[in-house]
Amino acid sequence: MIKSSRPFLTNVQTRLPHLACGLVLASLALTPSLVPRPTLFQGFLAGLWFMIGFGLGHPVRNLGRWLRTLLPGRLANFTPSLRSARILRTVVLFLLVVYLLIYASIVVHWQNEVRALVEMDPVDGAAHVVFVLAALVTMVLCWGIARGISSIASLAARRVANAGGSLRTAAWTWSLTSVLSTVLLAAVLVGGGLVAVGKIYAGRDAGTLDGSVRPILPTRSGSAESAAAWEGLGRQGRAFAGGGPSADAIAKITGTALDPVRVYAGLSQGADMLERAALVVDELERTGGFEREVLLVATPTGSGWLEPQAIAAFEYLYAGDTATASMQYSDQPSWVSFLFDPELAAASSTALFDTVYERWEQLPREHRPRLAVYGLSLGAAGMQGNFTDLEEMLQRTDAALFTGPPANSEPWRTLQNTRDDSSPIWRPIYQQGKNVRWQSKPGDFLEPAGTWEPPRIGYLQHATDPITWLDPAVIYQRPEWLGASAAEGGRGADVSDAMMWMPGITYMHLVTDMLVSEAVPPSHGHNFGDVALDAWAQVLPGHGLSDPQLDAVQELIAGINTHDPIWE
Repeated sequence: MIKSSRPFLTNVQTRLPHLACGLVLASLALTPSLVPRPTLFQGFLAGLWFMIGFGLGHPVRNLGRWLRTLLPGRLANFTPSLRSARILRTVVLFLLVVYLLIYASIVVHWQNEVRALVEMDPVDGAAHVVFVLAALVTMVLCWGIARGISSIASLAARRVANAGGSLRTAAWTWSLTSVLSTVLLAAVLVGGGLVAVGKIYAGRDAGTLDGSVRPILPTRSGSAESAAAWEGLGRQGRAFAGGGPSADAIAKITGTALDPVRVYAGLSQGADMLERAALVVDELERTGGFEREVLLVATPTGSGWLEPQAIAAFEYLYAGDTATASMQYSDQPSWVSFLFDPELAAASSTALFDTVYERWEQLPREHRPRLAVYGLSLGAAGMQGNFTDLEEMLQRTDAALFTGPPANSEPWRTLQNTRDDSSPIWRPIYQQGKNVRWQSKPGDFLEPAGTWEPPRIGYLQHATDPITWLDPAVIYQRPEWLGASAAEGGRGADVSDAMMWMPGITYMHLVTDMLVSEAVPPSHGHNFGDVALDAWAQVLPGHGLSDPQLDAVQELIAGINTHDPIWE
C-alpha cells in the first residue's frame, strides 16, 4: 500500500515560502553598512527582519498557489510521491544548513572589514554568541506576538463562519483582522514609544547631570549675577554653563587667558523664542560678551546639547577671549524634534542670530567682535536655515563651522550638488575652495590649491556618517557616495567596498546606522571630536598659538568625555 505524500508535501509547501522570505530579509539585514553595529543590536535586527520576512511568506505562498492554477491541468494537480517529498525536505534542510554556515562566515568577514575601516577591533567568539541569542530572543518574541494576532483573527473568522458566512468571507475576515490588529499594535507601540520618550526626556531636562554645579563665575548664565536662573537652563544648558575650562586652565597652555563667556537660555525662560533670544543678548551685555575678540552664536541639538570638544577647542584657541551664546528650543532628542517640527531648529536659530546681530551691528565697527556661527547635526541644519543662501551667510558672518550636517540642510545641499566636477561628494570642493571648504581629517581644509578667503565657511563631514546621507532619494536611487570601489574613487576610503546599493534596503540601513553613528572612533561616523580644534584654527585664523600649544590643546580636547559637563 502506497502512503500518501500529502502531509509531508503540505508541510514543505506551507513553511518553505515563509522560511525563504525570512531568510532573504535576514540576509539583507546583515549586509555591510556605513558603520559597524554592536552584536546585540545586529542580532535584534536580524531576528526582526527574519520575522518580517516570515510574515511576508503568507502572501508569497498565496501568489504561488494562484500561479499554479495557471499551469496546465496535469502540472497544476501534480503531487510527488512520499519518497520524493522526503528527499525534497532533506535537500532543503541540507541546503539551508550549508547556506547558513557559508553566509555566517561571510557576514563575520563583512563586519570585521567594516570595523577595521573605522579603526575598531574585530568581533570575537563571545560576540557571536550574543548575536545568536539576541536574534533567537527577538524571533521568539515576534512569534508570540504573531500567534496572538493570528488567534484574534481566527476568532473573528470563526464567528463569521458560525453566523452563516461563507468560507471566502471568513478568509477575508481573517486577513482583514490580521492587518488591522498589526496596524493597531504598531500604532500603539510607536505612539506609546514617542509618548514615553517625551516624558523621559522632559524629566531628564528637569534634572541635572552628575558633577554639574552652579557656576561661581559671573561670565556664565546661571550664576548669582545672571538673569537666566540656573534652575531654568535645562539639563544641557546647566552642563554648558557650569562646565568647560576656566581662565586658569586655559592659561596653563596659552600663558595668559580670560574666563570664557558662556550664556544660555532654557526652554522655560521666556514665553517664546524672541523672549529667550532677548534674554541671551541681555546676558551678553551683562558679561561683556560683545567686548570679546570672537562672539560665537551656536545652535544646539534637539535636547539643547552643545558638543563640549567643539566649544572648548574654540575657547582654548583664543585664550578665553570668547563669548558663546546659545538657547534651547526643545527638550527632546533631535530625531523627535525633527519628526514633529522640522522647522523648529531653524526658527530658533533665526530668532537668536537676528537678535544678536541687531545688537552687534549697533556697535562701532572697530569695536565689534568677530561674529561666528556653529551647529552640530540638527543644530547645523538649524543654523544654516537662518540664512537664505551662501551669499547672505558670507555677508552677515565672519566665520562658520557646521558639523555633521543632515541631508536636508541648506545651503549645504546646494553646495554639494554644485561642487567642482573633479571633487567627490563626500569631500567636495566648491569654487576651488574660495570661501567654503570641507574636512574629515585634520589637513583636509588645506587641500584645495586656491586661497581660502574670509569669511571662511567650514563643513565637517565623514563619508561614513549616516546622518549626512539619510536622504529619501536613497530609497529608489543609487547615491553618488556609494559608487565604485574606494580605490577607484567611487566612495570614501573608510566605506566598505562590499556595501552595495539596494532599493529600500540601503535606506533602512542608514536609519539603523544613525542610531549607532556616534559609537565609533573619531574621524568616522558622526564623531568629530578629533577635528574640532583644527577646524576652528582654519576658519578663524589669527589666534596666535604656536604648534606646540596647539598640540597641547589637541591632546587635552581628545581626552574630553563628551557627556561629562565638568572637566578642566
